[in-house]
Amino acid sequence: MELRLLNYFLAVTEELHFTRAAERLGISQPTLSQQIRLLESRLDTVLFHRSGKKVELTEAGRILLEHVNRVFFELDQAKTIIQELKGLNRGELRIGSSGNHLIYSPLLSFHKQYPNIKISVFDLKTEKTVERLLNSGFDLGIVFLPVHHPRIETIPLFSSKLYVVLSNHHPLAEKDTVHLQELQEYPLFLLPEQYLIRQEVNLFSKKSGFRLEPIVELSDTNSLIKMSILNNGFTILPKLYADYATDLPIKLVKIADNVPVMEIGAIYRKGMIFSTAIQAFLQHLKDFYQKGH
Repeated sequence: MELRLLNYFLAVTEELHFTRAAERLGISQPTLSQQIRLLESRLDTVLFHRSGKKVELTEAGRILLEHVNRVFFELDQAKTIIQELKGLNRGELRIGSSGNHLIYSPLLSFHKQYPNIKISVFDLKTEKTVERLLNSGFDLGIVFLPVHHPRIETIPLFSSKLYVVLSNHHPLAEKDTVHLQELQEYPLFLLPEQYLIRQEVNLFSKKSGFRLEPIVELSDTNSLIKMSILNNGFTILPKLYADYATDLPIKLVKIADNVPVMEIGAIYRKGMIFSTAIQAFLQHLKDFYQKGH
């Protein structure tokens, strides 16, 4: 069976939408549909339930997906072992990241040290990064921990405290520390609830007997900071994120409450062989943040 057909199948399982999958693959939707029908014909089974635009895997499709993931994983491992023969003179890293701020600076310094290693970073939610790791689309994920999945391993790398981020003209900008309960009278802008940072803020405020209700939720951290500045409000972000907003008139205020520290780590598929490039990149990340960057 041609790997091309299996690759098309994987794209549809990830998107569950033929048009989006076709766009991602760089082919037309009718061509993709024809190729999936060809695969179904060769297997003499239906792989997807199609109801209008809604697409779902059949039981046969789920079985095939499990085996296809193994095939691509083993091929990826073979590629890694073969590339090891070339050392660090060549290589490629595909990384899913919960915000490029997590690895922006060390990424540039790593490239200077190893210019022949190609690095592709994709800004995705953690669950999407896990999905791509399991189907061999990524080598690593750099995300907020914890991540609980039976087929995923984690390596803690560094941590970042949560700070209140507000305009340097805000009434509370003169303070060095602030209790979150003091901020309830000001407009709040937060990440949506599917983000771990938001979940930690919600959990802390609930334990403390109050709830912080944002007036607007935004997935882009720069937009959160700008909205806070323009509306005399605030947001809550890891210091690591706010440190990159150097062009904005902001003040980072420490939180007096015992809020959780956000742990950042690498995640990878269980059983994966680390290439020399992956090992070098992980070590570079650890060294970079241990030096206090």
